[in-house]
Amino acid sequence: MNYVKSVIIMSEGEESSYIYGTVKVGDRGQIVIPSKARKELNIKPGDLLLVMAGKNRRGLALVKADLMREFANRIMHGLEDTKEESE
Repeated sequence: MNYVKSVIIMSEGEESSYIYGTVKVGDRGQIVIPSKARKELNIKPGDLLLVMAGKNRRGLALVKADLMREFANRIMHGLEDTKEESE
């Protein structure tokens, strides 16, 4: 593990995971995303985030909804291109 300021980077090969610190869940179920994470991930007030959990439901992942939509559109266009090529 490399410690870089308040961000912990866990590396395995070229892939890395980033831990930006801890947050506490408030009485209303709200959390505050650490400022370094907001800056590096370009998360701004009003952005829509998709909240996901893996099969084991042991944690959460937050993804900007517009990025997920763009990813899904690329997949769909790729499938359409593949369908046209096979016809």
